[in-house]
Amino acid sequence: MAGAAAAARLRAEIRRRERELRGLRERLAAELARGDAGDAEDEDGARGLREPSAAEPARGDAEDEDGARGVREPSAAEPARGDAEDEDGARGMRERPAAELARGDSGDADEEDDDEDEEEEEGALGFPAELPPLPARSALSAAEILRYSRQLVLPELGVRGQLRLARSSVLVVGCGGLGCPLAQYLAAAGVGRLGLLDHDVVETSNLQRQVLHGEARRGRPKARSAAAALRRLNSAVQYVPYRGALRPRSALRLVRQYDIVADCSDNVATRYLVSDACVLAGRPLVSGSALRLEGQLAVYNYRGGPCYRCLFPRPPPPDAVTNCADGGVLGAVTGVIGCMQALEVLKIASGVGSSFGRCMLMFDGLEGRFRHIKLRPRKADCAACGDSPSITCLQDYEAFCGSSATDQCRALRLLPAGDRISVRRYRELLDAREPHLLLDVRPQVEAEICRLPHALHIPLRRLQERDQESLQLLQSRICEEKQRAEGQTSLPVYVVCKLGNDSQKAVKILQELPAEEFGTCNSDISYSCQEQNQLPSQLMAVSEPCQKSKLIQIQSGPAVVQVFQPEKKLLLVSIRDIEKEGVQWDQRLC
Repeated sequence: MAGAAAAARLRAEIRRRERELRGLRERLAAELARGDAGDAEDEDGARGLREPSAAEPARGDAEDEDGARGVREPSAAEPARGDAEDEDGARGMRERPAAELARGDSGDADEEDDDEDEEEEEGALGFPAELPPLPARSALSAAEILRYSRQLVLPELGVRGQLRLARSSVLVVGCGGLGCPLAQYLAAAGVGRLGLLDHDVVETSNLQRQVLHGEARRGRPKARSAAAALRRLNSAVQYVPYRGALRPRSALRLVRQYDIVADCSDNVATRYLVSDACVLAGRPLVSGSALRLEGQLAVYNYRGGPCYRCLFPRPPPPDAVTNCADGGVLGAVTGVIGCMQALEVLKIASGVGSSFGRCMLMFDGLEGRFRHIKLRPRKADCAACGDSPSITCLQDYEAFCGSSATDQCRALRLLPAGDRISVRRYRELLDAREPHLLLDVRPQVEAEICRLPHALHIPLRRLQERDQESLQLLQSRICEEKQRAEGQTSLPVYVVCKLGNDSQKAVKILQELPAEEFGTCNSDISYSCQEQNQLPSQLMAVSEPCQKSKLIQIQSGPAVVQVFQPEKKLLLVSIRDIEKEGVQWDQRLC
């Protein structure tokens, strides 16, 4: 029984390799027709495809050392080696020359042995060298006609539009909730080349909406995970995964290698960077965003339309920006917007034209409504695309926006660095059972996930609204804790939230409250400036609390626990990788 199953796997593997070999031969014929093979391609760093020969298997070891491993025809001897190949995850294909290596599609979906070395090389170089142009084509193959038959019969697309898709290349910035459905439909439609860029790795919390990744891919780079999944969907498309964040030093060179750019990022800094790079490179930008139950879509820098800076010349304040990690998102909403982005990319690439070059699509998932909002025209004085632009090169966008160019826990810096104490100092306070009050300012929905029974729960929104009932409750709890502390005159109050941003906002609000509004319980509170000056200045991170055995789940990022004295004197408690450092939270907190 086991032998029959192994034979079936080998037969399927042989058929797959034969299909790949046919595709390579078709591309070889196209390259030879263009006359670009030979020394000219070697000088350009793209060495084309070579026809595999019978002598190549004997040269395998030497070619492996040189990093150029051609394609072998499956032979009758291969079934005997099938089990060993299955164990190694090998595909029976040696690495291709440089032009093929740029595709980034070597290795099967489950192959992991060479990923680390390639990723290190990409990280050192920024991004791979210049990609070779896609071959010009005048006709579709029989396999392509069969595969794309349902869209070929559309009069808006037809054979001409499909050939344009096959010659087009798209850079997908972000392989998350938006990038996954976008890339999936572009690959299925037959786009010639897909660049997949993401700095992050697959995490369990991604699987709710990032449909290209699976449980088995957790911990793997998102770009490579997405490329592996797409390769199983359509192996004829070229996939170029880039592991790393888009940076100003390499963004323009990368964008120029693609015809269309799709922004699927989740942060303001990357949006400005991608938009400016597209303006400088003359590329259309299909931009999407999704948060909670809403989504937006717009196409920038397209046929004289506005760019992102035309609409938003200045970035919003960092504390006014919310991403999916902070505000949450329903996976189906990212699917809707990602599919709409894919539709606009396909319309642009095939020559149909985009519908959103001068308007924005607004989607309300709760009401199930789509709305169109007319955008302002291109601004003549725009710093990026205006008549006399001042932006002629890419800048430091993290400094410009005041936030990080990643979608990880975004750290706000609302309090001075000197108003902080370390997690170990806070642990000492807990071990010593020093009197204090823990104030939890998370929203009700987050508090229901994991409650802190030792804490007083007042959502940040109530503090922002100056809710008198909440302020009186806080005042009374402070008085109660002081009485338990036998009249202690200085009672610290620790403010905790999910990521450390809301707690800083809460501290700022409490700082600004007048004494008569906050109550009279703080009139006799003393405060030691000397003690404050002795506090460490390190600011690190903690994420939301988890349930039961793990009291609080820790990760790098923003501050999470703030401390304030009720006399408008506030301190900041910070926490970093408690689990890694072996520091455990007091059982009283959860």
